[in-house]
Amino acid sequence: MLRLSDVTYLVRDHDEAITFFVDALGFALREDETNASGRRRVVVGPVEGGTGLVLALTDAAGAVGNQAGGKVAFFLETDDFAAQHARMTAAGVRFREEPRHEEYGTVAVFEDLHGMPWDLIQPPSRA
Repeated sequence: MLRLSDVTYLVRDHDEAITFFVDALGFALREDETNASGRRRVVVGPVEGGTGLVLALTDAAGAVGNQAGGKVAFFLETDDFAAQHARMTAAGVRFREEPRHEEYGTVAVFEDLHGMPWDLIQPPSRA
């Protein structure tokens, strides 16, 4: 079996990114360790488990917020779209559009702390 455990996610500041992912998106802080050489490893991810994001510092011009060339690269799936949308909106998450209903589910595009688009999506029920 293969499983994708973590992916690198470029950020400008660890603490700012932790605040966004934990407070605004509701993720868990899975790891925050600084090794002997001073390198800090920070991993966040959904509380229920699954793939985590390794928050990697970079000062590369144009990289942060443009990791997918302006396309949606991350799809945050929920089983209660209305509740998550309301919670995220109250936490200051900027949605680019009103929720819409597609054949693949209820979806709305939102921005991370650097303006990169994500989808919040609730797939249709499989009843």
